[in-house]
Amino acid sequence: MRFGGGVVGPYKSPEEWASLVLKLGYSAIVFPVDYTAKLDVRNAYLKCIKENSFSIGEVGIWRNVLSPDEGARKAAMEYSKGQLALAEEISANCCVNISGSKGAVWDAGYKDNYSVDTYVEVIDSVREIIDSVNPKRTFFTLEPMPWMIPDSPQQYLQLIKDIDRKSFGVHLDYTNMINSPTRYLNQREFIDECFDLLSPYIKSIHIKDVLMENSLPCHIHEVLPGAGSVDFMHILRRCSNLGEKMTIFTEHLRSHDEYEEASLFIRSAMEKL
Repeated sequence: MRFGGGVVGPYKSPEEWASLVLKLGYSAIVFPVDYTAKLDVRNAYLKCIKENSFSIGEVGIWRNVLSPDEGARKAAMEYSKGQLALAEEISANCCVNISGSKGAVWDAGYKDNYSVDTYVEVIDSVREIIDSVNPKRTFFTLEPMPWMIPDSPQQYLQLIKDIDRKSFGVHLDYTNMINSPTRYLNQREFIDECFDLLSPYIKSIHIKDVLMENSLPCHIHEVLPGAGSVDFMHILRRCSNLGEKMTIFTEHLRSHDEYEEASLFIRSAMEKL
């Protein structure tokens, strides 16, 4: 497996970016520019990636294809198609988005996120994005979220069946689905359930840590890897069973120093494993 994470230090060129990636000890990367970048810029980054043998794990989208604003929704769909085409062009493991929200905030929880009509809309939007590109070398994936489709491995598995496209895969973020005290307190069993059900379809993984505070109401939040309750040796063991090409990433940290600390912790665990 290949490990990567956020790159938040300042850089002005592909070479400076690659230097930061190497300093953080990453061997996997999220492609750092989008499909609107000029061809010579994309090629310059690809040259650095090839020279350093980085694995391209993800091309991100992060747009709301379910937006109630029709103009924003159409723009998000077009961006999604462009990003999937880019992922296909550069042979990334996957192109990833969230399913979308039925409100003003693109990644927030709303009641209508779980309506039957929204479920159908998710299926239709994913099919349209995939069919517009018909990828052969990459996969379109959805990152699970605590308050939208899919929020469980069972629901993700059902989505795979209902979307019915060979190029639809799984982006696994187990922490985003630890959205209740029951899942938190039984997280090892829940994480095993994620891998047991979804392993044949997983294309990339977010490897993060969580902590539940003993305060009311329930508050479960992400923390620096190693500062929470996730058994990283167990997670890495499950990840390693998915093969050498599997990419794992840490994210949502606040600074280069935090990413460096997280990288040291995770790479140390990988060495022990």
